[in-house]
Amino acid sequence: MKIENNCVVELDYKLMDTKNQTWESSDEGGPWVYLHGHGELMPALEKELIGKGIGQKLKLELKPEEAYGPYEQDLCTQVPLEAFAEVNNLTEGMRLAAEGQDGVHAVTVKSITDETVTIDANHPLAGQAVKVEVKVLSVREASEEEISHGHVHQHGASCGHSH
Repeated sequence: MKIENNCVVELDYKLMDTKNQTWESSDEGGPWVYLHGHGELMPALEKELIGKGIGQKLKLELKPEEAYGPYEQDLCTQVPLEAFAEVNNLTEGMRLAAEGQDGVHAVTVKSITDETVTIDANHPLAGQAVKVEVKVLSVREASEEEISHGHVHQHGASCGHSH
């Protein structure tokens, strides 16, 4: 079976910056399983995977706008240091989960002063080209429930929540 919209795809993957530093890989968290055509991958990668089958490999270098988008300065915010009173060993470069009006987002601590902490909600690779290597491990038709929910249900199990 070849990859097309509404297929469940399992990928062995590696995400690297242009200096070949690995940022994520299936070696750490296992294969990536996703529902093709539902926006779970970078659009340029998803497009390149259409028509590929089991065992096929891809190596891509994606421009910033094809990957995590441009770096947006307005996603940097200064927060009073007191807001981090419960964070142990707060350091520059630390990744934290921050709750905002529209949900929880990952942020990076950019700088710390005696009074403020500057946090950055950009993806760490925003504004940078990235390299992606994938190998297609499996492809199957998605169930009607997976398609209607817009995501994969592992091992045929229901996701346990209503949509």
